[in-house]
Amino acid sequence: MPHLVLLYTPDLEQSTDIPSLCRALADTMLEQRDETGKAVFPTGGTRVLAYPAAHSAVADGKGEYGFLYANLRMGAGRTSAVHKKVGDSLLEVLRAHLGEILLERPVGITLQIDESPGQVYDGKQSSLHPLFNKPSS
Repeated sequence: MPHLVLLYTPDLEQSTDIPSLCRALADTMLEQRDETGKAVFPTGGTRVLAYPAAHSAVADGKGEYGFLYANLRMGAGRTSAVHKKVGDSLLEVLRAHLGEILLERPVGITLQIDESPGQVYDGKQSSLHPLFNKPSS
């Protein structure tokens, strides 16, 4: 964790580079620091996944409408100030990356952040974390 999942109308792939958007969002997540300067997200746990919707209906269907929904799921324990800073930073990346498209046609962007305070099970198996948790020499 954290996982940022993008779900979007497939027509956006014709107008923008989704893989570079994913990288920009992941890099932005990794740049985030809390009030003490500590990284908000672990490098090995940061993931951005993007999926074009196989089927979609947007608004009244009478225009060339697009949509991108982004949902960031993170573990509990961060302050509301961190939530806002992370959300504002990610939304800015989305706006910058999709800015030209927003000027050309109607496209909706939604970013939601969810915290998982009451998990009843959180199973993990990863060979990624050890790559980034080595003691500094």
